[in-house]
Amino acid sequence: MRGHLLPPHLPGHRSPAEEFDDLVLDSVDRLSRRWGPELAAVDVAVEEVPAVDGSSWTAGVPTGRAEPAGPDVRARLVVHRRPLLDRAGDDLARAVHAAVVEQLAALIGRTVDEVDPDLDRDDG
Repeated sequence: MRGHLLPPHLPGHRSPAEEFDDLVLDSVDRLSRRWGPELAAVDVAVEEVPAVDGSSWTAGVPTGRAEPAGPDVRARLVVHRRPLLDRAGDDLARAVHAAVVEQLAALIGRTVDEVDPDLDRDDG
C-alpha cells in the first residue's frame, strides 16, 4: 500500500528540499518589500551544489552565485543548498537569507548593508 504518511496540511509532509526552497522564497519575499523592482528582473534558483570549476573558490565552496543579465537572458540569483546546509548550524533560515542578500547585492551593485541593513541583527 502506497501513500503519504502525513496529510499535506501538516509540516512534516514537505521534503527537506521543499522546506529549503521555502526558506529561499521567504527571503526573497522579505527583500521584495524594499527591492521589488530589482527582484522582478531576477530569476531565483536553487541548485544542490555549485558548478565543478573550483578555480574561483578562493574563500571556500560558494553558497550562491549571481549571474548578470545579458542581451537575451534575465539576471539570475542562485542559492546552493548543500554548502548552506553544511555551514548553517542551528539557523538555516538566517544562512539562506544571508546568501540571498549577498547575491542580490552583487546583482544590483549595492552593499550587503544596503540590501538588508538589519542582516546582522535579524532574527529571521
